[in-house]
Amino acid sequence: MALQYCQSKYGNKNKKTKFLSVNYGYHGDTFGAMSVCDPVNSMHSLYSGYVKENMFVKLPQCKPTDKWDPKYMNEFEEMVKTHSDEIIAVILEPIVQGAGGMRIYHPEFLRNIRLLCDNYGILLILDEIATGFGRTGKLFAYEHADIVPDILCVGKALTGGYLTLSAVLCTKDVATTVCSGKAKGFMHGPTFMGNPLACAIASKSLEIIQRNEWKSQVKSIEEIFNQKLDKAQDISIIKDTRVIGAIAVFELSIPVDMKWFREKFLEKGIWVRPFGKLVYLMPPFIISEKELII
Repeated sequence: MALQYCQSKYGNKNKKTKFLSVNYGYHGDTFGAMSVCDPVNSMHSLYSGYVKENMFVKLPQCKPTDKWDPKYMNEFEEMVKTHSDEIIAVILEPIVQGAGGMRIYHPEFLRNIRLLCDNYGILLILDEIATGFGRTGKLFAYEHADIVPDILCVGKALTGGYLTLSAVLCTKDVATTVCSGKAKGFMHGPTFMGNPLACAIASKSLEIIQRNEWKSQVKSIEEIFNQKLDKAQDISIIKDTRVIGAIAVFELSIPVDMKWFREKFLEKGIWVRPFGKLVYLMPPFIISEKELII
């Protein structure tokens, strides 16, 4: 969609062929999505030479509770200034990086990127597949930075996890520009589009979200996570703990013993999926306090 936008807007003068992202990002496993995932620190390094090469900068190590320093933007600003005529769009997971390391970063970083994109005529794509629909305590994670993207990717909670369905939302400018081009519409394969059962589930899921019960549910989960993970800091092998909304992460100083962790959690009737040195929890919003502190 972003590429088609640039083709429609600039025509034969279009030189924009690259996407810009940050290290440790994850956006999926199809070839296009792999090209905007971290090319070094992910399984996609296996496909080096086959996947299109894009641009990457380091994500500043600045938590939401840290004091923001403008210097954190230096590398990103330099990349944008130098290559603005080549960059189709910036693509990011807002506030929380998922499979690339469950990192939570400062909203000011996202806010400054929005300004840069506006100043240099670059689209901003936000991937809210994991964070959308209340997971971080806001309906969408980008709200923590008081911004709006040009293109938004959603999924997962869109159907409450019952069936696979995702969607791409965009601004009126993106939609009208794409549709004013030679193709007269968004070019894509419709094979998996509009599955009736998935759409019916999504409709009901959105109806439930609009009741706004999730706000108090997520707030309660976050409070319990903060209480319990504060105590976990005393355990020697725990390097760091992170909480935002209904997401809790503890990072070990050593690789997770997958077999041991899974067995211990399964004894309590809980399925978890640790990876690397991380154990993370993203429970359903309807979980009770008793179930959460089991």
